[in-house]
Amino acid sequence: MTTFRISEAAGLLGVSADTVRRWVDGGRLPASRDEHGHRQVPGAELAAFVRDQARGAAPSDQPERFSSARNRLRGIVTDVVRDGVMAQVEIQAGPFRVVSLMSREAADDLGLQVGVVAEAVVKSTNVMVEVAEPGAS
Repeated sequence: MTTFRISEAAGLLGVSADTVRRWVDGGRLPASRDEHGHRQVPGAELAAFVRDQARGAAPSDQPERFSSARNRLRGIVTDVVRDGVMAQVEIQAGPFRVVSLMSREAADDLGLQVGVVAEAVVKSTNVMVEVAEPGAS
């Protein structure tokens, strides 16, 4: 079974280790201690916690949307480069940098500029998945 130390879980969630410790201490996230006394979070429990957090992450003041896309990364626009026809938009969503190429007209219509909160919505039939070492826990 895959387990994560507090610092590893924090890195995956994009929060501080102190935040993960508070969640563990508050009973929101289960953890046990290894033979050295370090707290470990079971991978399956961490995945369930992340799923539950993501379901509740949609702001209540936003209009409800209906879409088949399931991969949404909410973040802040950090760069917009426009030319005559196209625009390149960069969003920082937690620890993730997402770059999108779109028409300049679309970027203008959306009012995309540095500092705007935006959501990168990914719908793809080809998603690559990488791991450091297959089967490693």
